Amino acid sequence: MDEVDSAIIRALQEDARQPNQDIARAVGIAPSTCLERTRLLRRRGVIRGYHADIDLAALNRGVQALIAAQIRPLSRRVIEAFQNSVAALPEVLAVFTLAGSDDFIIHVAAQDIDHLHAFLVDRFTSRREIVGFRTSIVYRHQVNNVLEPLQ
Repeated sequence: MDEVDSAIIRALQEDARQPNQDIARAVGIAPSTCLERTRLLRRRGVIRGYHADIDLAALNRGVQALIAAQIRPLSRRVIEAFQNSVAALPEVLAVFTLAGSDDFIIHVAAQDIDHLHAFLVDRFTSRREIVGFRTSIVYRHQVNNVLEPLQ
């Protein structure tokens, strides 16, 4: 990836809905060149998709939490089954598989504290592979939506 590719990616991260012509102008290349480079970035898997940034509260998901979970036995089958089943739950935003004392961090969003509590009791306490979990309420969530390549 060169500086032009990085500039195209930066522009798309700032606003993926802007027209190709505007991106080309901002980057300083011809629109046809910009379009071809963008297509190549998609084909190479650098650009994996375009997403809408949705306000969770507008979807009745006003409370976010991070759940640190430990599971046993640690085997590929148990890890993959747990990850896939948890990721399919409607409250789950993301599942991170970790090294260290916790095996997973699960990012969830629920309607309110009562629904979060019910989710934890109904979905986590009954699972035999979970040997322990801790929940941290998220007060604020800030994401860096414009990333630069690291040297």
